[in-house]
Amino acid sequence: MIRILIVDDEEAIANLIRMNLVKAGYQCEVASDGEEAADAIQERAFDLILLDIMLPKLNGYEVLEYAKTMDTPVIFLTAMGETQQKVKGLKLGAEDYIAKPFEIAELLARVETVLRRYKKTESRLHFLDIEIDTDSRTVLQGGRVVDLTTKEYELLLLFLRNKNRALYRETIYENVWGGEYSGTGRTVDLHVQRLKKKLGLEEHIVAIYKVGYRLVSG
Repeated sequence: MIRILIVDDEEAIANLIRMNLVKAGYQCEVASDGEEAADAIQERAFDLILLDIMLPKLNGYEVLEYAKTMDTPVIFLTAMGETQQKVKGLKLGAEDYIAKPFEIAELLARVETVLRRYKKTESRLHFLDIEIDTDSRTVLQGGRVVDLTTKEYELLLLFLRNKNRALYRETIYENVWGGEYSGTGRTVDLHVQRLKKKLGLEEHIVAIYKVGYRLVSG
């Protein structure tokens, strides 16, 4: 499982990020200051670090130096939106920069992009007789190509990367369509029904009352 370190001294923000990343299938750890983050980086392996700049004890730029020694990609996550701060972070080796406040969907998309860049995500995913090649965005079932729309493909990918996990409709909508889920409309439900029918997954993509859906293996 992909391991992400979240470094932010604002507890509410760190917990919000952690909650949404966990929902998306990532394993997360939180550090509240620069020294704690540096210790974590040296002691444990991470696939990605989300890093605030203004931190107690060691600032984000100093923590970035620790991350570089481990060849761990970093996304700066900070309220400092000035261009000079962004340029400095990128020149020092950060992969990306997101200014607070941000949309969770944007954060998840940036995370996925950086992980793909570093080859941290699997290029082939399997479920029953279904295979996804994420490099070519091809879906095969029983060795035959299945024609899915872009949204159906993204939906299937989300389910396969979160097998046996309950996915809230909000999480599904934000990951596949982007933006904030309004709680109204049947966009998610209709696409899930079409995907189930196309791939014969009626018994495997199950509805969870007042929550969303889960892809079950058994």
